[in-house]
Amino acid sequence: MADIVIDRVVKEFGSFRALQEVSLNVRDGEFVALLGPSGCGKTTLLRIIAGLEKQDSGRIVIGGRDVSELAPRKRGLAMVFQNYAVFPHMTVFENVAFGLRMQKVTQDEVKRKVERAAALLHIEGYLDRYPAKLSGGQRQRVAVARALAVEPAVLLMDEPLSNLDALLRLEMRTELKAVLREAGTTTIYVTHDQTEAMGLADRIAVMYGGRIDQIGTPLEVYATPATRFVGGFLGSPPMNFIKVRCAQGTARIGDTALPCPAAGGEMELGLRGEDASLASNGSGIPFDVRVVEPMGSHLLLTGAIDGQLARIVAPPTATVTAGERVGLTVDPARLTWIDGATGRAVARA
Repeated sequence: MADIVIDRVVKEFGSFRALQEVSLNVRDGEFVALLGPSGCGKTTLLRIIAGLEKQDSGRIVIGGRDVSELAPRKRGLAMVFQNYAVFPHMTVFENVAFGLRMQKVTQDEVKRKVERAAALLHIEGYLDRYPAKLSGGQRQRVAVARALAVEPAVLLMDEPLSNLDALLRLEMRTELKAVLREAGTTTIYVTHDQTEAMGLADRIAVMYGGRIDQIGTPLEVYATPATRFVGGFLGSPPMNFIKVRCAQGTARIGDTALPCPAAGGEMELGLRGEDASLASNGSGIPFDVRVVEPMGSHLLLTGAIDGQLARIVAPPTATVTAGERVGLTVDPARLTWIDGATGRAVARA
């Protein structure tokens, strides 16, 4: 078993508290992404799991064993970094074999495990080459193969695709998901890229300010964000937040009345751009279009709802012009209601 328990981990750098009692359980064989902006604490948490940083309090348990005080090499894990970290003076074979040789396994076992890892990453044809003769994507495959070759109980990945161009990232993301599913390795993956997290992970832990704001499946955190931050961080375009006033359990925008989860007072209505539809007769929620951007698969409309910035996704065949006022219809079940004082979501109407 290689489940991971992160139990109330705190990390401080001087007077700055980078991690604030973070707790997270990762199941055996699960792929969990730590997603968040720069400075949220995700890489610090990963380094603590790896043993490269020491927590101030809390503990790390891997496979039922408390590893909080163990050196990195004794934790039964491997790590892939943002830079490729391959040895330029070694062939691809020797790069992939490096961890195995450190473990002093037999030459036959080295050959078998290197060839298996190379086949998983589709680099078996490059084993005799040196890294200087490889592309960036191939070098990153070598780094991943080296990590998988030692058959770690846990694989930690720190933004491993961020140095690749967009097309290579897409290709590597697809291959990485297939490889890790086949290997069955428990994986924690740090990224600031929501597309990577959504596409790769079984569950996403969204971090902000040294805390985990929400953890759930990609669809859960996207469709039902627990906080304003989560809703605004995930999605392209991000979730729209419109301040509305509730009266007697109803919020009214234009001629549309929406059931509000509060009897009265001000709240924020969270609306995904793709969850609004253009009304055929112009009725509904008034939306003043300012910019129309053809994106191929859809039109991205930027404008205002009740004087507040909003972005709406419309069909590519829609006839909409800048300066026009259109009507929007929404499904109340798809809305997120945010308490303006706490920034946290409340029960949907």
